[in-house]
Amino acid sequence: QVQLVESGGGLVQAGGSLRLSCEASGSIFSINVMGWYRQAPGKQRELVPAITSGGTAKYAESAKGRFTISRDNAKNTVYLQMSGLRPEDTAVYYCNTIPTIPYWGQGTQVTVSS
Repeated sequence: QVQLVESGGGLVQAGGSLRLSCEASGSIFSINVMGWYRQAPGKQRELVPAITSGGTAKYAESAKGRFTISRDNAKNTVYLQMSGLRPEDTAVYYCNTIPTIPYWGQGTQVTVSS
């Protein structure tokens, strides 16, 4: 059974920090590149950072220097540590594989106030 469960979002002021977590089914986690995606109102979903099963990470320009992606393969969990948050980071954040599978979790809402 495919499962992606995101958590950790919330309301923070600009400059604040949040740590997101995503627990995934073992069947889709262990061999896949995992990514955090976000979708703001009226905008397309975008990939923010990604991480290989070996821990190599890549970041979108908007996330470089502020976000850190990590994973715990033993727990089938991928994390996103976000700091220096900006109002434009406001979105629903999802995790998925790369390339994506046709299943999305409920996401976790991140709202950054100015």
